[in-house]
Amino acid sequence: MIRIVTDSTADFLPEDLAALRVRAVPLQVHFGEEHYEDGVDLTAEQFYDMLAEAPKLPTTSQPSPEQFMREFEAARDAGDDVVCITLSSQLSGTYQSAQIAKEEVGYDRVHVFDSLNACLAAQLLVRRAVQRANEGFTVPELLEDLEQARGRVRLLAFVDTLKYLHKGGRLPAAAAIAGGLLGIKPVVGVKDGKVAIAGKARGLPGAYVAIFKQIAHEGGIDENWPVLVGYTGKRQPAEPFMRYVTQNLHMQKPLLRPIGPVIGTHAGPGAAGIAFFAGGEG
Repeated sequence: MIRIVTDSTADFLPEDLAALRVRAVPLQVHFGEEHYEDGVDLTAEQFYDMLAEAPKLPTTSQPSPEQFMREFEAARDAGDDVVCITLSSQLSGTYQSAQIAKEEVGYDRVHVFDSLNACLAAQLLVRRAVQRANEGFTVPELLEDLEQARGRVRLLAFVDTLKYLHKGGRLPAAAAIAGGLLGIKPVVGVKDGKVAIAGKARGLPGAYVAIFKQIAHEGGIDENWPVLVGYTGKRQPAEPFMRYVTQNLHMQKPLLRPIGPVIGTHAGPGAAGIAFFAGGEG
């Protein structure tokens, strides 16, 4: 049996994890002296309520190797294979923690895969891995498929302000300052595992148009795989993405998911985005 493990920044709902039989190792969120485990004792809804009241921005931290070790040891004891898909190694030490755990457990049937992405895009890779495992793929076949899919997964989003990405160290100061001028709504994506400015637009309507144009530039959306739409805080900014996919592209309704505390700490409230596999086969 192949066990699929990920971390909490993939932003699965608890019922998703149960249905897909995926294990998610939580990252930590710190509000001053109060510490929470993402998705365990802090939900997305609770987080954004707390963020609105917090005098200072929360901080986040990666899981310890010991948290991954528990998952890997359980798989070893059951004689299962593990494919562990993590948040980009360029954004967090989560991948490194999983690698350390693999070495500590000393079980060569653990395979740690760097998504080089985040949030909804990482979730798409996890969902793909689950499907491939259910289809009977061997571990080498599954890892090869993930390698190919990683090059085609896309995450495009707008943020209300770049200050959260900058303060969290995920975006250089120059990029944050340039994006904050003249009411510009920054469009961000993930490139080579890092957050990057994918475009700039005047106001929210312009941000949606910029993202829709970028989707077309990417060759459209591969209809063979799910599309994910996410939001930080209130879901209203996600609705145009839902309509675009169903009414403009005439595709099935995307999965709509709240973006959780760790990614939300860096994106801030009022963000929304879409994740998909760029047009093509397979």
